[in-house]
Amino acid sequence: MQKIIKIGTRASLLAMTQSTNIKNLIEAQYPGTTVELVKIITKGDKIVDVPLAKVGGKGLFVKELEEAMLSREVDMAVHSMKDVPSELPDELHIGVVTKREDPRDAFLSVKYQTFSDLPQGAKVGTSSLRRKSQLAALRPDLIIEDLRGNLDTRIRKLDEGIYDAIILATAGLNRMQWSERISSKFSQEEMLPAVAQGAVGIELRKDCEELLAGLAFLQDEETTIAVKGERAFLHRLEGGCQVPIGAYGTVADSTLTLTGLVASIDGKEVLKKQVVGEVAEAGAMGVKLAEELLEMGGRRILEEVYGANLA
Repeated sequence: MQKIIKIGTRASLLAMTQSTNIKNLIEAQYPGTTVELVKIITKGDKIVDVPLAKVGGKGLFVKELEEAMLSREVDMAVHSMKDVPSELPDELHIGVVTKREDPRDAFLSVKYQTFSDLPQGAKVGTSSLRRKSQLAALRPDLIIEDLRGNLDTRIRKLDEGIYDAIILATAGLNRMQWSERISSKFSQEEMLPAVAQGAVGIELRKDCEELLAGLAFLQDEETTIAVKGERAFLHRLEGGCQVPIGAYGTVADSTLTLTGLVASIDGKEVLKKQVVGEVAEAGAMGVKLAEELLEMGGRRILEEVYGANLA
């Protein structure tokens, strides 16, 4: 392993925590290696008062990190995989996917223990179109308002009484050791997670073969297979920006079970389907699942979201 590794990371508390975890694991595995964290401010960190879907979606959190890798300012980047677009620059790839944290969405509230406890007309904060559509399908009476900012900012807004409840990823709260703030968790039947939610990926240049080989100890095979299927689903649906799409895969022995969702933003239409197959077919399964949902009505729903025709 090389003597110095530079990790590009967003400056948010969660991103720094995730990158520090990877740094510590690498240094423990290779005592002769020093890992440096290089903070990079992304466009997504600068624009915090506009819904992501209106300003470019997922790529806002990775573009500057990728530019730093391409210019060799850093060797690799640590990402929450749910923030990574389905298409990457030709010279880069996700070389390692680590073991997945709890992928479920978390319900946080000061006054209420569960989602069903919310009174009629309660105000719920989330900027995710995927969450908005599923919340609206479950409870059309709720007022769902945009909520941007880092985890600590979002929780502060809840504590200030701006919202009756907010929805966050359980994985991020667990990694920050803020699990006690979770009032309850949604089942996957109630709220299908975002593609690759709970997984952390390491992106690096394809020509860094020695570095990739050295990082292999971080790889989790089951998570990698599930994420491959989920991201193939996302790619087929052209889910480059924030869209009302969800997917979740589970691996048992050599079998992958993959569930996908496409929903209208108002929650009046929620299309959900499941496919089961061999783990070796993960990518093909994701594409198949996407095409079946497109035929079920997903194409029309997504064309309304994208404002353009889907192939």
